[in-house]
Amino acid sequence: MSQTITRDVGQLASRRVHVADNVRVALKDLPADSEIEDGGRCIRLAEPIRHKHKFALNSLAVGDSVIMYGVTVGRVTRSIAEGGAVTTENIEHNTDTAVPQARRGHWRAPDVSAFEGVGFEGYHRPDGRVGTANVWLVVPLVFCENRNIEVLRQCVADALGEDPFRDYKRMAHELLKGAASIDKAPEPTPERLFPNVDGVRFLTHTLGCGGTDDDANALCQLLAGYICHPNVAGATVLSLGCQKAQIQMLRRAVESRDPDGLRPVHYLEQQASLSEVDLIRQALTTIFDGLAEANRVERAPAPLSELTIGVECGGSDGFSGLSANPLVGAVIDRLVALGGSGILSEFPELCGVEHELIARCRDDRVAKRFHDLMTAYQDHAARVGADFSMNPSPGNIRDGLITDAMKSAGAARKGGDSPVVDVLDYTEPRVEKGLSLLCTPGNDVESTTGLAGSGANLIMFTTGLGTPTGNPITPVLKISSNSEMANRMADVIDFDAGPIIRGEASIDDLAERLLRLCIDTASGRYRPKAVALAQYDFIPWKRGVSL
Repeated sequence: MSQTITRDVGQLASRRVHVADNVRVALKDLPADSEIEDGGRCIRLAEPIRHKHKFALNSLAVGDSVIMYGVTVGRVTRSIAEGGAVTTENIEHNTDTAVPQARRGHWRAPDVSAFEGVGFEGYHRPDGRVGTANVWLVVPLVFCENRNIEVLRQCVADALGEDPFRDYKRMAHELLKGAASIDKAPEPTPERLFPNVDGVRFLTHTLGCGGTDDDANALCQLLAGYICHPNVAGATVLSLGCQKAQIQMLRRAVESRDPDGLRPVHYLEQQASLSEVDLIRQALTTIFDGLAEANRVERAPAPLSELTIGVECGGSDGFSGLSANPLVGAVIDRLVALGGSGILSEFPELCGVEHELIARCRDDRVAKRFHDLMTAYQDHAARVGADFSMNPSPGNIRDGLITDAMKSAGAARKGGDSPVVDVLDYTEPRVEKGLSLLCTPGNDVESTTGLAGSGANLIMFTTGLGTPTGNPITPVLKISSNSEMANRMADVIDFDAGPIIRGEASIDDLAERLLRLCIDTASGRYRPKAVALAQYDFIPWKRGVSL
């Protein structure tokens, strides 16, 4: 006897994303012979379909296109029966240039009347920009200074009594002594000496020497983006002295972003210091003096037009493109309608939807820049024997994202539907209000690192499998695609988009809630889980070669 799956709104079994699609997504595990209603037709599943995976709505022959989100996401390599599972065994990555659904100049902004007069409480900088956080930054110009950065990190944490790993260290001591004492009450959190400062952030990296001049310049541009970020009050920079990324290179990069010298930056060179002790003493002095100065700045009202939200996905699953990603896109559309800005990155995860994004570009110049940067990236990958089709991870594939085009079609939804006003190469600062595209790799941390470097003062990060990623200077909100993971990893997830999958809430309903969470985060009223766990990841994108 066949099992009939009803389409009651609270018990949806599967979903067709776009009217042109020839596959549906299973929203729960579906046994073989289940009957699925689709557009007045009854489709009997030829085999069991795992939740998050796709099945064919009609028989597909070798060479046929697989359509999802209204775009080509694969090509059939082995025939698929009606109701059969779409897998890595029967399709491969493929895209084509379809007629775009978007049209230039035809965007209809969402209703944002509920946010009329709403702003956030931010840190106003002398250059007119507004931060959502207030940190002092400690930066190495070369990997040789990473050890001194770690010395400073531990010294400052002990001096301020703000060691983020205090409880873990206590756990380790108690485990060493014996499990019997582990349940003791935690030590009280010490009073903050600088209540208007969110802390000192320490960057480490593996660059600065041994690469090309372009690598050194790119690193200095990225570091300048962090030093001049509206969330940063000032910075201490450690240089060895003989490395390729010289202090003067960083000075020039900082001056290009801060021509009036409004941001305090202290440059210290170890090879010109009397000793390591002298270097550490000087560095600590600049940090503590900087904290005292930063503490004089208090939060004050700012319009939402001063928010720039970067959007990122990592550990994506087959639900990401149905719930968390379009939800984030709906928030970006609302922010743009309110005069704010969004940044969509990860060029390898825009593969297959280029025509849609080009159709959304506000003019031909912006469209050409996107085309040129995308083509250059693909050509560079090909020269080293790589391809965008290699992007999906084993976890992505296991949870339903079996081609890069399928992953990209869902990932692009984080950018909403608003016009693309600008396209930025890696490390370029955002200057236009509205939605910009940023050329970064698909690597989660390299991409979030780039988003902050280009000026995002808040980041929304969607995930279906869970990820412990954050950023040193920009608060990161994690949005889950499904409730099972949100509950299991509640210590890292800030917002659950799972009700969309279950049909319990619409994207519009949750978009207003998520935008308000963004505003609370930007105002310091909500502390993201990534900040609470000190998930301060920083990995520059190395585009050149090692020499």
